[in-house]
Amino acid sequence: MQSQVSSFPKPKVQPGLVGKASCAVTTANTALALGSGEVPVFATPALASVLEAAAIDALQGVLEDGQTSVGVHLDIQHLAATPVGMTVHAEARLMTVEGRRLTFRVAASDDVEQIGVGTHQRVIVDRDRFIQRTLAKQP
Repeated sequence: MQSQVSSFPKPKVQPGLVGKASCAVTTANTALALGSGEVPVFATPALASVLEAAAIDALQGVLEDGQTSVGVHLDIQHLAATPVGMTVHAEARLMTVEGRRLTFRVAASDDVEQIGVGTHQRVIVDRDRFIQRTLAKQP
């Protein structure tokens, strides 16, 4: 018995892919709570996280079976503070594909204004090999 092959091939990893993510600002993801500052506003590490989530979203359904991507570089400007109670919306647009290295333009806004911009690079890896190699570091 032969297995069936889907008649719908996966889209390719190519410039133009867009991903989105959002995050409610709570006391748990403020600079004060995360130790990245002394004020109760959306933390820069939380901004980094939602921007990476948007890039991951852009790759949903386009990587081969067994593949994933890992973040290797993030260059962002945190332009404005966001108070608890608002929602941060992030978008990542794939700009270049150089072999396994993917470069995204990332941006985030809250309910009022743009709060962050930058670039983010991810590398496509074999998930199992990556995990095995990482676990090999343990004594």
